[in-house]
Amino acid sequence: MGGEAFKALGDPTRRRILELLREGDKTAGELAEHFNMTKPSISHHLNTLKAADLVDAEREGQNIIYSLNTSVLQNLMSWFYTFTQKGTSDDE
Repeated sequence: MGGEAFKALGDPTRRRILELLREGDKTAGELAEHFNMTKPSISHHLNTLKAADLVDAEREGQNIIYSLNTSVLQNLMSWFYTFTQKGTSDDE
């Protein structure tokens, strides 16, 4: 499991971006409307999420559309689940 994903998830702004993308794909401008920060700051957070493979970006004309990379998120959730379950069934 890559450390980039955990680093990305450690920031509350990036977690909020993921929550917003769970509702549907959005542009950086649409995401920025939910925060009191500059667009370059939002871009920095989006680049961190992209580097961790937590979001995908696809250009549509003048816009870049961001979406969740659900397969990476599912892998993270599976890892967390197995981590919390270790030892529970083997102790019987």
